[in-house]
Parts: sequence; structure tokens; C-alpha cells
Amino acid sequence: MIESAIDKFADEQEDPSDVHFDKLREECGVVAIHGHPDAARQAYLALYALQHRGQESAGIATADYTNLSNIKGMGLVADIFTDDVLAKLPGEMAIGHTRYSTTGDSALLNAQPIRVDSTKGLIAIAHNGNLVNLGNLRARLERDGAFFQTTSDSEIIVQLIAHSAENTLVDAIADSLGQIDGAFSIVMMTRDRIFAARDPRGFRPLSMGRITNPGGPDTIVFASETCALDLLRATYERDVKPGELIMVTRDGVTSRQYSTGVRQSSCIFEHVYFARPDSRIFGRWVQDSREEMGRQLARESSVPADLVVPVPDSGVTAAIGYAAESGIPFRFGLIRNHYVGRTFLEPEQRVRDFGVKLKLNPVRNLLAGKRIILVDDSIIRGTTSRKIVRMVRAAGASEVHLRISCPPTISPCFYGVDTPSKKDLIAANNSVEQIRQFIEADSLCYLSLEGLEHSCDGGEGNHYCTACYTGIYPTQWVDVDAILPATAKV
Repeated sequence: MIESAIDKFADEQEDPSDVHFDKLREECGVVAIHGHPDAARQAYLALYALQHRGQESAGIATADYTNLSNIKGMGLVADIFTDDVLAKLPGEMAIGHTRYSTTGDSALLNAQPIRVDSTKGLIAIAHNGNLVNLGNLRARLERDGAFFQTTSDSEIIVQLIAHSAENTLVDAIADSLGQIDGAFSIVMMTRDRIFAARDPRGFRPLSMGRITNPGGPDTIVFASETCALDLLRATYERDVKPGELIMVTRDGVTSRQYSTGVRQSSCIFEHVYFARPDSRIFGRWVQDSREEMGRQLARESSVPADLVVPVPDSGVTAAIGYAAESGIPFRFGLIRNHYVGRTFLEPEQRVRDFGVKLKLNPVRNLLAGKRIILVDDSIIRGTTSRKIVRMVRAAGASEVHLRISCPPTISPCFYGVDTPSKKDLIAANNSVEQIRQFIEADSLCYLSLEGLEHSCDGGEGNHYCTACYTGIYPTQWVDVDAILPATAKV
């Protein structure tokens, strides 16, 4: 009976998404540059560093205090922004965006930055996150005469600014941000100013850095992750605070809190999977968090074994921690082919099943006859995990023990993660033992929620959103009808 139920679940989940590893995905990265003679190229480099946050589309807008230019396209940053294209983006200011859509339309019209010519002037916006009250807001704005160019919720923010009763632009932005609920890290640009803001709960990361220019004003940089600052040789200064709006002009940097008194609920999955290990987000190095996840996982679920093997690339750092804590040797028993793109989507099942083999190949001489602890960051549908376990066993492993560096994912996320419903989540519909049977591992253990929160704190006093593991959402309400596929996500 158990096998019948779980096989039915698996059949329902078999789809082309298997070829990119069943992972939860977050939809974009943002960057802003103020005060650099080649701002477009700086934005390009920063987006290149943030490409892991989205490979579907990318865009850069620039301003030179008179004009505001905007170029965007479908595909990878390097393919869109050649030298000839960058030459068409003059100015000392730039904002950029790299996108992975969640439940919305994958189309150029939803690529960002979005540029709107409003009653408050020409504004370009790039947004990371999802709003949860957009249905009511969009209906109200349309009654007030707003005309939407896109199906993205990011445009709602600009329309709110345009329809605000406040007289100054900065007051209109603060007024508008106070009306929206959900996850947003935003960069905006006019012809002469840059703005950066985070939602009051601080769901998504946004860092601020500075490039010192001898003999001239400093360049101010905002980016979703600090790895982008490193590439630009910018010094990290601080995170944009939850509920903070920062404005950068020729006269300098000013800040205001447009919202206070809301409990922080930063996305813990940023530390589990999204962010690069060399980034510092929410005041904590991702590398430290993931190593501690692995150590804690070893403390909670040790088992006799010969090798610790990561599922690359997202399982590598946790596997290092697991090996260090357990004393079991770490080996790269699976090698990933980094030249297989996400566009390998074929209609035939036999070709889709080949996707994992294209991306991963076992090192047979390491695995043969060994008891293997396989470390990965998460299981979403379970179909890819089963294929990987089978691959390791087919390479000769005598035992395969799967260890996951986060708790079971049981609930959808409405704040920018690609989990639209419980039916997509194997842990929402099956016990750990049922999942183990399905993926055909000798044992399966997840990291406890307490262990995960401990691993990501590090004494920083962070409070995290763990709704995907608990079903308890930090926002007061969620407008599900507005979030599901009828409305596009950024």
C-alpha cells in the first residue's frame, strides 16, 4: 500500500524540472551602482557574480542625470551584454537584475529592470522577492486608472509610487513600501538618484558596499550578496536594514526607517541553498552556516560508513562539516558537468531521465564496495534523489545513507521560492520512512529544525522564516489567489 501510494506521487511529479535537480529556486538577484564612470560594466560584473540566483533573463538600466536607458533580454548575463550592448548604456548610475521566475510568465515583458514614466518622473526598478497582498493592491490601482505594462508584481510598487499623495519622491516611495506586504529587496533609479530598500521582515538579503576612488567621490554599491561586492573590489559596509530606505545622490547617502517594530524573519533557505558559500548574508558567512549544518547533522544522525560524498554543488560544504565532525573521510564521489545548461528540456521521459546522468557521473573506483554517506541540501519531489541513489549504488556502493542538511520541506513558500503547492513536496505527503523507501536509500535522516536554526545563528541574534518546514507563516495573511499562477512572479 505504501509503495503504491508513493509511486503514484512520483509519477505525478515526473517532469522536465528533474533535470535541474528538484531544487527549490529563488527568483533573482539585484545590484545598484552610484558614482562610477562605467556603471553599466560594473553592474554587468555584479550580475555575473549573482548569476546563480537566476538564469532566465537579465537587464541593466543606466542614468546620466539626463537620460535613463534600459536594456534587457532572455538568457544569461554574458550572452545578453556584449561590449557593443554595454556601450549603449552610458551613465554613472546603474541598476541590474537577473531573474528566475517562480509561478509567473517566463517572458521578456517581465524581465527587469522595469521602467515606468510616471507622475513622479521616470523610474526604473529591480525587485527580489514576492508580494503577498498584490491582488487587492492591483485591483485598487486599476480602479484609480493605473495601466500595467507587465504581469509582474514588481510593477505594482512603481504604480503605488506614481499614485501616492506624497509630494516628494522619497516620501512617495516610503509611503508605497508601507502599503505592500511580503518579501522585497529593491533597487530603484531615477535620472539622478539611486534607492535601495528591504521589507520590514528582511526576508531577502541586500548588502551595501563602497569603492574608494582616489581624488573623487566614492562609488556606492548595493547587491543581493557580498560575493558581487568582492568581484567589484568594493568594501562591504553593512546590510540594508529591514524596513530601511536608502537614497544615494551626488550629495551623499541618506537613510530613513519607513517601518519599525516588525520581527525579523529572514529566509533561512538562503543559508541552506540559495546563496553562494563565499557570501555574507544576514550578518553571517554562508560557509560557516553550511559547515555547521553538516557537523550538526553528523551529531544527530551518525551511521558507520567509509566515505562522505556530497551531491555537488549544493551539498559540498555541509558534507565537509559532516566529515570533519564524524571523522569519516570526505571524497568527491560524484563529479558534476558544469557545461549542461538548464535548457535541456525534452518531452520524452527516457531523455528526461538521462538529465541526471548528463550532470553527474560517479567515480566508480571510489564508490565500489564502500558504505557511502551521501549529503545533499534538500529533497523536494524526491525523483532526482532516487536517481542519484541508484547511480551511486550502480557504481558499486554496498550501502547508501542519505543525509539532508535541512528539515523536511512540508509547506509551500509565498515569498519567492518555487514551491507553489503541497502536492509538489514529497515530505508533505509521506513519512521519512516512506521517502526512504521511495529513494531506495539504506537510511535517510534530515537535520532537525533546532539544529538548522542553531547552525545559522552563530551568535548574530538572527530570527528566520522557517515556514517551508513548519507551515507557520510570518506574514499576517497570504493572498493565495493572487500568488498562484494567475499572477506572475518576478
